[in-house]
Amino acid sequence: MHIGRISSFQSLGTVDGPGVRYVVFMQGCSLRCKCCHNPETWDMHGGREYTVQEIMKRIERCKSYFGSDGGVTVSGGEPLLQAKFVAQLFQLCKQSGISTCLDTSGCIINDDVKELLRFTDTVLLDYKSTDPKAYKNFCGMDMQTADDFLLLLDKMHINTYLRQVIIKGFTDSDENARRLFEIASAHECVKKTELLPFRKMCAAKYEKLGIPFPLKDTEETPTSVIERLYALIYTA
Repeated sequence: MHIGRISSFQSLGTVDGPGVRYVVFMQGCSLRCKCCHNPETWDMHGGREYTVQEIMKRIERCKSYFGSDGGVTVSGGEPLLQAKFVAQLFQLCKQSGISTCLDTSGCIINDDVKELLRFTDTVLLDYKSTDPKAYKNFCGMDMQTADDFLLLLDKMHINTYLRQVIIKGFTDSDENARRLFEIASAHECVKKTELLPFRKMCAAKYEKLGIPFPLKDTEETPTSVIERLYALIYTA
């Protein structure tokens, strides 16, 4: 059995995929997204080591709360950096009748990741921007990598939620929203497109870690902007 490095757990998450979910936040991330809410997960050597069995015991205790829609979500950090471990965890979840959800940037495609996706029911794909240059500048990752990952999800027929954080001056334009929904419409695997308002609740984490928060002076996104962008698409 593989050992995984875990940052933290959330027992009853309601914004991490369908229904009520047990959320496992993996340790380690190769990206540096300017709006990252979990900078404590960046260090590849941080967190704590767990076996798959130890995590399954935690999950089983919450199973009665999942209902027909809920299950387990693995987030991070970036779960794809520990794909073998997550694949083993998801395989055991499936054997226990628990649905699986992967929250990822789609930054890695290899055989280990493809094996993990075999046991994945839903993917929350964090699609940073619809502009290649802005995408690279925002997180250090090429947009083409995310596009290739989305094509893989389409090929494997994995239910996908396409997600984007809406940030003033970066992703809050009508043009960006239209392109995002065009991308979603071009892939049958995408079942939902989610626009997430930028929030700064994470600022205290950066201060505690002694890390500058790149968006500390950026305004939080009002609900009215999210509503405007949704309306732009659904009334078009």
